[in-house]
Amino acid sequence: MATRVAVAGASGYAGGELVRLLATHPSFTLGALTAATSAGQPLAAAHPHLAALGSLTFQDTTPGALAEADLVFLALPHGESAALASQLPQGLPVVDLGADFRLSDAAAWERYYGGAHAGTWVYGLPELPGARERIAGATRVANPGCYPTAVALGLAPLLGAGLVEPADVVVVAASGTTGAGRAPRPDLLASEVMGSMSAYKAGGAHQHTPEMEQTLSAAAGEPVTLSFTPTLAPMPRGILATCTARLAPGATTETLRDAMHSAYAHEPFIRLLPPGAWPRTSAVQGSNAVHLQVAADEHAGRAVVLVVEDNIGKGAAGQAVQNANLMLGLDETAGLSAVGVAP
Repeated sequence: MATRVAVAGASGYAGGELVRLLATHPSFTLGALTAATSAGQPLAAAHPHLAALGSLTFQDTTPGALAEADLVFLALPHGESAALASQLPQGLPVVDLGADFRLSDAAAWERYYGGAHAGTWVYGLPELPGARERIAGATRVANPGCYPTAVALGLAPLLGAGLVEPADVVVVAASGTTGAGRAPRPDLLASEVMGSMSAYKAGGAHQHTPEMEQTLSAAAGEPVTLSFTPTLAPMPRGILATCTARLAPGATTETLRDAMHSAYAHEPFIRLLPPGAWPRTSAVQGSNAVHLQVAADEHAGRAVVLVVEDNIGKGAAGQAVQNANLMLGLDETAGLSAVGVAP
């Protein structure tokens, strides 16, 4: 018997990617697809690539419509999930793609997002140590942010193995424009973005900073201090994260690669590239894959980790489906692919 799933916020980029993945999932059938300002409009009006789904329309975002499903995805703007989740039945499985339940530190939430902290759900990054068991036993899961997914996967194995120092971590990452959401903004116009790269929310202001520090600190077993500079790249989707940290004594490229191999050799979606091959965003587009490369810069005394993912795939919708599979006891890879679309 198919599992009925609903998506709140289905008109956005992450919501549309969720619908695309769910429509071909072997165990899921689509339930309510809700969108606040698009209620009553056809699904294909917002997502022309989903025209094959026929006459599906967006509904009003109400607890009643969502509660008819067996599992609910919340693909809403940050700060909007908590109120809606509180009105859903307690035992109904929910995956929240927003930030509302990711942070354990209420002060960090208030500083970076504002308003009252709603609480903390199980953190849904399956490849972290012990995470699968926690996700499988949960009814409420907080899907990680796109940047934090790339950064955690790139640095957690090295911190956990004591190969890099936790006090000096620097990340510079480029994201496609879908990471900024679908609301119209002058700085996201094609004429502003094409042929240009720009930084934004630099100097420790980006809201993903405490989430990254939280995850990396758990991996290291001690506090991690991170400097994060996000940049906007002239592409629709994808993330390239350049992560560096000071090498611990004795760490080499070989020991760094050994730690990555130990962490990910049996992971279906994570691939450590051969020596000398550097990740490119086009290779993971449209997939749930993450490609990594690592090297020891002996001149600077730093580990360098390059990570690519599709920001609305493994960075959002794909990871949400991966979490839902685990929560429902399904094959973790069901409905997902590690094969990208190119060119």
